Amino acid sequence: MSGTATRTAPGWAVGVVTGIFALFYAYAVWSAVIYLVTLSQTTAAQGIALSVTAWIVLVLAVLVPIAAFAIAFAIGRGRGIGWLAAALFTGLALTAVFWLDMQAFTSNPSNLF
Repeated sequence: MSGTATRTAPGWAVGVVTGIFALFYAYAVWSAVIYLVTLSQTTAAQGIALSVTAWIVLVLAVLVPIAAFAIAFAIGRGRGIGWLAAALFTGLALTAVFWLDMQAFTSNPSNLF
């Protein structure tokens, strides 16, 4: 037998790691949706419309975790359980950075209107 044997992680281990990280990503998406709805309702109740830039940032806060999860899963899926966990953790960290940037942007009222 020539060549090197590749070891892949068992399917259940990939499922467990992916599932645990998926919960964190789902929490980020759910938080972004709640923040978007709350901010839009609050400003509408005050008779103020959000700016286009604010809408783009708020919608991106929902889409970034979904994209980060998909990209991280695609990168780490065939490389073993350690690589998968590292890729998903890195995507989650980038999601957190974007969330903090979005919070800083929306905390300044001049950016919203």
